[in-house]
Amino acid sequence: MAGAAGLRQGASPVTAAQGVVAVLVAACALATVLTREPLHQAIVFSLFGTALALLFLVLQAPDVALSVVAVGIGYPMMILLTLARARDREER
Repeated sequence: MAGAAGLRQGASPVTAAQGVVAVLVAACALATVLTREPLHQAIVFSLFGTALALLFLVLQAPDVALSVVAVGIGYPMMILLTLARARDREER
C-alpha cells in the first residue's frame, strides 16, 4: 500500500512528459490546420510528425514512432515535389 500512496501524492515524471508532449502535438496540429500556404503547411506538417513521433516514444511505442517518422518524412517530401513541379509548369 505504501507504493500506491506514493503515486497519489504527485504526478510521475513520465505522466508530466506525456502531458507536455501531448500539448505540443495539439499545438502543432492546430498550426498545421491554420496554415494556408501549401509550402508552409508541408513544413509545419513535418514538425507535427516529429512531435507525434516524440509522443509515441514517450508512450513507449517505438515501432509506431518509427512509422510516423517514415510517413512524416515521405508525405511532406511528396507535397514539396508536387508543388515544385506545378510551379515549373506555371512558369512555362
